Amino acid sequence: MSAEPIRVVVTGAAGQIAYSLLYMVAKGDVFGPNQPLILHLLDIPPMMGVLEGVVMELDDCALPLLVSVVPTADPAVAFKDVDAAFLVGAMPRKQGMERKDLLSANVKIFKVQGEALDKYAKKDVKVLVVGNPANTNALVCSHYAPTIPKENFSAMTRLDQNRAQAQIAGRLGVRISQVKNVIIWGNHSATQVPDARNASVEMNGAVKTVPEAVADDEFLKQQFLETVQKRGAAVIAARKMSSAMSAAKAASDHMRDWFAGTRDGEYVSMGVISDGSYGAPKDIVFSFPVAIQNRQWKIVQGLSVDEFTRSKLDVTAKELLEEKEEAMAVCAAD
Repeated sequence: MSAEPIRVVVTGAAGQIAYSLLYMVAKGDVFGPNQPLILHLLDIPPMMGVLEGVVMELDDCALPLLVSVVPTADPAVAFKDVDAAFLVGAMPRKQGMERKDLLSANVKIFKVQGEALDKYAKKDVKVLVVGNPANTNALVCSHYAPTIPKENFSAMTRLDQNRAQAQIAGRLGVRISQVKNVIIWGNHSATQVPDARNASVEMNGAVKTVPEAVADDEFLKQQFLETVQKRGAAVIAARKMSSAMSAAKAASDHMRDWFAGTRDGEYVSMGVISDGSYGAPKDIVFSFPVAIQNRQWKIVQGLSVDEFTRSKLDVTAKELLEEKEEAMAVCAAD
């Protein structure tokens, strides 16, 4: 076991997503089975009683890797010397709400957290924004943490990738592990672009492209696309609450791959600062396929983007530019 524990902060730590996520992190799913850690748990003052119960439960799990837990309502304590940050805490989307409705309230939270990260966290901290609108919150957070590299901030589109992978596996009657390289482009919103055209599937001992295996272009353009785009709303309609267990699993997957790296020939979807690849506007947080080595992501280049997908990319980019403008106006007025 590595002697030196790492410090990991989870915000919104008394909430639903964190309730699943904290166990995954503390038992070694994210940073590995030999990495001890100290958990910093941040929530708002009214939630401190609930957070106390969460700390009791973490104690009662008797997890060998968990060195200590620091529950707090103070960002200065929460972000002090952290190596990794899961920014989960945000006003949740309720039934009938669009992510844009969340923007004004949540942008202010991420401004404060960006300032706290800048002041107290390690400069090589890896920051994953889960709270919605995740892409724009990540952009705001990075903007207010100018001494931390922009590449160290990412937004979670892994839940969408996992949903898309599950839809393809279900359609083809194969295991999840047999489907590789499904992509999510753009915003973590209803304009996101799930894309299986560059994906592959292992069937009957042979590897095929997903379009070959599915052999139904209309399914990929319509049912697949819309099911993934609207899956969050469908979960809310069924549960009367937003996705929690699946969101926690996706956050765990995202951070694990960021720390451990991706396998050769495989890539994952992350909302990262755009350099203009694939015609996306620069300086927005846009979901791209990335390969990861040594905790550094690189956008995978040279993938085919057909005319249909290109038109969808333009729509999601336009939404992100509008969100950016609105968010910066809210911050400036604050």
